[in-house]
Amino acid sequence: MTADIVNLRRARKGKERRQREAGAAANRSAFGRTKAEREKADAERRLAGRAIEAHRREPGPNEQPDKD
Repeated sequence: MTADIVNLRRARKGKERRQREAGAAANRSAFGRTKAEREKADAERRLAGRAIEAHRREPGPNEQPDKD
C-alpha cells in the first residue's frame, strides 16, 4: 500500500501546459483560415442575408412595421 509520489511543481506546470495547448487549438480553429476561405465564408454570409431580405414581406395596413 504505497502511494505514488507526485511532484506538485511538475503537476502544476503540466496542467498549465495542457490549458495553453487547448487555447491554442481553439485559436487555430478560429483564426487559422486562409484569406480565400475567409472571403468565401464572408460571401456566403452576405448571400444568405440577401436571400432572407428578399423573402421578407411588406407589412399590411393593420400591422406594425419591423424596427430592424
